[in-house]
Amino acid sequence: MSMRPVRNPLCCLLLVTLPLGIFFLCLWSLKPDRVVDVRYRFPGISEGHLRQAVWEPSEKYAHISYKVKEIVAGLLPKNGCRCEKEEPVINLPFAKHLFHQVSVQQFEQVFRETEREELKKRREQEYQQFLQRSHSSADVMIIAKANTPLEYPTQGLHVQPLKTIVIPGLSLQAPSRKLYRVNLTATLGTFDVAAEVDEVTIRGDGQVHMSLSSSRLDNLNRQLQFVTYSNTIFNPNTADTVQLETDGHQAFFVIKIRHATIPKLYSSEDQPGSKGSYNISGLVTIATKTFLRYDKLRELISSIRKYYPNVTIVIADDSDKPQKIEGDFIEQYFMPFGKGWFAGRNLAISQVTTKYLLWVDDDFIFTANTKLEKLVNILEKTTLDLVGGAVREKTGFSTTFRHQISVEQGGEEGDCLHTRMGHYHVLQGFPNCVVTDGVVNFFLARTDKVQRVGFDPRLTRVAHSEFFIDGLGILHVGSCDDVTVDHATKIKLPWSSVDENEKTYKEFRYPKSSEANVQLKQRLFYLKNRFKCMVRD
Repeated sequence: MSMRPVRNPLCCLLLVTLPLGIFFLCLWSLKPDRVVDVRYRFPGISEGHLRQAVWEPSEKYAHISYKVKEIVAGLLPKNGCRCEKEEPVINLPFAKHLFHQVSVQQFEQVFRETEREELKKRREQEYQQFLQRSHSSADVMIIAKANTPLEYPTQGLHVQPLKTIVIPGLSLQAPSRKLYRVNLTATLGTFDVAAEVDEVTIRGDGQVHMSLSSSRLDNLNRQLQFVTYSNTIFNPNTADTVQLETDGHQAFFVIKIRHATIPKLYSSEDQPGSKGSYNISGLVTIATKTFLRYDKLRELISSIRKYYPNVTIVIADDSDKPQKIEGDFIEQYFMPFGKGWFAGRNLAISQVTTKYLLWVDDDFIFTANTKLEKLVNILEKTTLDLVGGAVREKTGFSTTFRHQISVEQGGEEGDCLHTRMGHYHVLQGFPNCVVTDGVVNFFLARTDKVQRVGFDPRLTRVAHSEFFIDGLGILHVGSCDDVTVDHATKIKLPWSSVDENEKTYKEFRYPKSSEANVQLKQRLFYLKNRFKCMVRD
């Protein structure tokens, strides 16, 4: 019997499209998700909640009385800082002249009252975006309850994006029962096992939820040693919070998702010589910024060459009519006229290729006490990132400009910045050196760390502490007073002539009204750093 041709066009269309539809549906289901939500979420307990729980306990402990230990409680963060000047207990005559004065600045006052609310909203939006960029699940506070049956890694676990690791330390220490069960749950990856153990049941292998069970505890624990985690969503520099659960108990641990750290190493030629001396020309580049003061710059270079003839000197120059500085191992880079000091510092350090850079002002003068070997020795043997020396004036007085910098949380209004003169402790093994947060404009530093912090190019003429404020938490800073550099004299005799360059320099360096520069700094502190005020002493 012969088959009749299908005459209905609709049936023909169905016969063709239905198999194709099923085929493409299968292909689509095999494709990985292309849309990834890279926003950070913050599950867990907030610090504010923890602080509240200390003073407002749950009903279980509400009946227990307590006495506040004020001397300790006063040290706890309050998230409501204020910048205030402490008034002296006794007002003495001439107190302002006899004692060091404390200054207080409120940065909000630099803005017009009509624009404050709008700027505050914009700053808060930027701050929230900053938190999303700089925080991950690894930063969330997770309280480990008394999960005695569960053992798991609490810190140091990481995986490269889209790679697989074995999760170490998983174990169950439970009392005798008929069936032992452990469940694992993740969000950015899947679980599996590198080997299967007898008498262990595994469900959900290759999935974000996996369950392992057995009537034998030893078998289950042996199986847990083979559990793997595979990252499946490419979102580096984040973390996956894994939930580990057994009957009546629950725990969390974090797997950081990170690319392998690429080291930045330096040539073996840069290392100490055979006799333990340092190859300064291979380890250090001297960087400076100049503006019109070519007489001072040439005096600086001449003094450097007296002690370090082969060290490379990098010069950033934003003079109006630049002069070419000739000489071996000198790199001079020109900028637009009056571009500014911090912009010049950025340019200079961007060209440094040695392990360390030495920053000097263009009116410094090297002497026999400018021993770079001492500063190199400190950075080679300690964890410091930056170590400053001392600048000696013609009067014989030396300054190290040691400052302690701290930030106090202040809630939605912004934080409080505190800067005070001083240091923390002496650097062990180096009796002339201390640990601090800010130093003078003569310092040796690890090049990669200074480049990481950078200099805000909006700060043009008067700025220094701002670099160390931006570097707080990044730079480990020290200061030594036994390595000095001289400061060229600023005293000008009345009958001395003043050339055009010197006149122009003074107009830029010492403007008639510095109010604009002060307001710029305060705006940056408020909007960029989210400070509401500063106390400086």
